[in-house]
Amino acid sequence: MAKAKIKFLHKPNCATCRKAKIFLEKKKAELEVRDLGKERLSAAELDQIIGSRDHRKFLNPRNELYRRRKMGKNPPSRDEALKLMAAEPNLIRRPVVLRGPDVVLGYDEEALERIAK
Repeated sequence: MAKAKIKFLHKPNCATCRKAKIFLEKKKAELEVRDLGKERLSAAELDQIIGSRDHRKFLNPRNELYRRRKMGKNPPSRDEALKLMAAEPNLIRRPVVLRGPDVVLGYDEEALERIAK
């Protein structure tokens, strides 16, 4: 049985995304790439991806809106976070790497290694 493709959600100008993509390509992983700048995630898609996970882990602490609204100290509700991330894709921690039920956020080499197998 063929392995499921890895969904790679990113922004091409993001250095962390490029690093993760190169790592996965070296592992010969088959990627289904989505540019979040050109094809945003809807709140419903984000809700499905996040599932029962903590929505706060999907927020990008380097984002200007995150810092301006002090989301680290005053995190938005799940519903508000979904709406904000759908409207502002830079608020999503990137890349988002998916295979089946597994999700990796950012560049976590061990987790990327596991998802690439």
